[in-house]
Amino acid sequence: MTAVDLRPSETLPAAEDRGTLRIDQSVVRKVAQRAADQVPGTARVERKLGLGTHGATARISGHDNDVDIALDVALHYPAAVRTVVGDLRAKVTEEVEHITSYRVRALRVTVSALLPDIPPRVR
Repeated sequence: MTAVDLRPSETLPAAEDRGTLRIDQSVVRKVAQRAADQVPGTARVERKLGLGTHGATARISGHDNDVDIALDVALHYPAAVRTVVGDLRAKVTEEVEHITSYRVRALRVTVSALLPDIPPRVR
């Protein structure tokens, strides 16, 4: 058995001297959309021209470590809209702040559709 030297060969510079990490707004947008799609009560919508389905869409704005998020979602009907939107706000804020370390300054939710839980008889 061989012994392994676990001591670092040199010390690391201070954190502020090592550089910065910038997370692009497109990444924040994807994190917000994925978090919104995981909330019970949200629905996927058929795209135009039969191109499949999509879930929530998000627009991100803001400066430095503060972001503003505008979500557009479809919900299942009947659903308690206030409850689902409250859950959306909590989940999206938690995920964005946890994964990106950005602070969610504002979160606007637009419910663009209420879709019945009953599947159509003919597709």
